[in-house]
Amino acid sequence: MKHEIFHYPALEDVRRASEGMDAFLPLAEKTEALFAPLSMGKIQVSNRIAFQPMEGTDGTDEGAPGEWTVRRYQRFAQAGPGMIWFEAVATLPEARASAHQLYLTEGNVDAFRRLTDGIREISLKENGYVPVLVMQATHSGRYAKPHGIPEPLIAYSCPPLEDTPVSVERIVSDDDLKRYEEAFAVTAKLCCRAGFDGMDVKCCHRYLACELLSAFTRPGPYGGSFENRTRFLKNCYRAAAGACEDSGFFLTSRMNVYDGFAWPWGFGVREGGGLEVCLEEPVRLIRELREEFGIPMINVTMGNPYRNPHVNRPYDHGNYVPEEHPLEGLSRMMDGVSRIQHAVPDVPVIGSAFSYLRQHAGNLAAGMVEGGHCAMAGFGRMAFAYPGFVREMREKGTIRPDRACVACGGCAALLRRGEPAGCVVRDREVYRL
Repeated sequence: MKHEIFHYPALEDVRRASEGMDAFLPLAEKTEALFAPLSMGKIQVSNRIAFQPMEGTDGTDEGAPGEWTVRRYQRFAQAGPGMIWFEAVATLPEARASAHQLYLTEGNVDAFRRLTDGIREISLKENGYVPVLVMQATHSGRYAKPHGIPEPLIAYSCPPLEDTPVSVERIVSDDDLKRYEEAFAVTAKLCCRAGFDGMDVKCCHRYLACELLSAFTRPGPYGGSFENRTRFLKNCYRAAAGACEDSGFFLTSRMNVYDGFAWPWGFGVREGGGLEVCLEEPVRLIRELREEFGIPMINVTMGNPYRNPHVNRPYDHGNYVPEEHPLEGLSRMMDGVSRIQHAVPDVPVIGSAFSYLRQHAGNLAAGMVEGGHCAMAGFGRMAFAYPGFVREMREKGTIRPDRACVACGGCAALLRRGEPAGCVVRDREVYRL
């Protein structure tokens, strides 16, 4: 068993450990690189830090931002990241991952607008600039729980993800997929009105659009060939692109570039070998999205938080204990992000998984940016635990170890239970037993 508890008080301790296992962790001594501005076409970002989409499960029954949602984004705004990648917002009632997942509608678009206006106002007052705001539009697919119990809508049966055989009626039809595509047009139009700068057509972590990328065994126009497996995602883009009249509004994706299951078919893996990384198809897809839709950036992630969470969020607590060392998983993520960035140099890449290194997370993020391995560094769990780390790094170049995320997975556990999510260690106000 290679798993062990984090024990790297000094940056040099991380460096020695990573060198000992030949891990790709480009650590920088200083974090200044994270505070350089970035231009992405017409988009200007004040620094290289993005807060990743971390769902809170605290919307109203109708899908509007709730009290705890507003609190979360006010804290994010005060922190001063260059980009806030808003959490998953459902495109249809049946697409919600919980009974209290956000769901943008004609009836609540003004509530979302008040929230985005408030984010900009707070950040401008506290930091002197406003963040770029991206909203993540989602169809939860096999993880749909609109009434608080599983009501999966899946693309094809995948035994490694299923405790029991899937009933045929849970496999969505081609007509269903066409209807889901059209929903992204409605959501995009509302997203513009809600004050977001851009929209993420969510394609990660085995939610529906992501799952279809690996639908090798599905018959018909949405399965088999690369063209078929990417059809849903591209049609969602086409629907969304034609819906918003704001010329400055952009589309992008948070995208899985590696699934990582012991299963013969997956996205970002060698055919017939579900654990061997092969980025040929992800690179091809990103290039095609850039060419057809002009995506200004791509947010790269891996794995499935429900079944192999160590792949996208290395950690060292909890009941699920992987065989690999957390630094090995972190290395795989950093290497994958780097390879994508170098393969598509005209598409700025946002990296993931930095929070595992706690007080050293900024050093890894800065090293990745300095080395040209990514354009921005995305922080999720750390934003829940200690959003103020952005200001602390900007002013002091450090992150306090007594405030940093401890990679315990408690925020994800709250989410899975359908409770308002936050940091169970550092933010006791939101953690209510």
